Amino acid sequence: MPTPATLVALLHGPDQPGLVAKTSGWIYARQGNILHADQHRDMEAGEFFQRIEWVPAGTGATQEAAELRAHAAALGMTARVALSTHRPKGALFVSKEDHCFHDLALRWKAGEYAGDFACVISNHPDLGEAARHYGLPFHHVPVTPATKAEAEARQRAILREAGTEFVVLARYMQVLSADFLRECGQPVINIHHSFLPAFAGGKPYHQAHQRGVKLIGATAHYATAVLDDGPIIQQDVVRVTHRHGVEDLVRKGRDLEKLVLAQALRWHLENRILVYGNKTVVFD
Repeated sequence: MPTPATLVALLHGPDQPGLVAKTSGWIYARQGNILHADQHRDMEAGEFFQRIEWVPAGTGATQEAAELRAHAAALGMTARVALSTHRPKGALFVSKEDHCFHDLALRWKAGEYAGDFACVISNHPDLGEAARHYGLPFHHVPVTPATKAEAEARQRAILREAGTEFVVLARYMQVLSADFLRECGQPVINIHHSFLPAFAGGKPYHQAHQRGVKLIGATAHYATAVLDDGPIIQQDVVRVTHRHGVEDLVRKGRDLEKLVLAQALRWHLENRILVYGNKTVVFD
């Protein structure tokens, strides 16, 4: 029996009595069948967050999504509504490091994601053959300080032509400008090879080794104009000791980077993440 198409709504706004009942009642009144529902209240901010997934009655899913947004607005909340059958297309940005790229491409080929990759963009040609092996168009866009603006304009043009709705920085070793992030108009997920906010910027494993830390980590976050400071989606850590050199930290960190980035992308494509301020609520 085929899985029915569902609507997924992410709502948030000032907390008030009856929000759960009013939204579930709204769906019930339209003969919808709720499959999953979860909510969270930020006690300090007085903010309410909810994720609700339901099977709509009839075939008017697009209209019902619009009506749900209007219902949320009447309650003082904002809502983002997605149809489960929609598979967003995304772009992979890479440089020379290939572990996250291969991991994501293999997971995509295995059908793990509720979305698809449309292209690969890189500032180096090294992963071109691998990208084509996965059936992905590869675009080599060199970046230098003198050509950065021109290169980013070309990257945005590629995204538009491919019809992408999200970007994943799979160890893309360039800092995207504020202009790119603003004009790109789509979420950009980055993997940073440290447990942020510790060791932001370049060579975090070297920084960690110099500090003699006993834990190293990886952080997936939405990219913002401030380097390595965007809303955090997922993090994980592994223990290290004084016996581990920088090469050991890099090796251990690569495993973390793959898992953390893969999970963050999965949550994003399943519409489980609500961003507010510089934080996230993740309905896992």
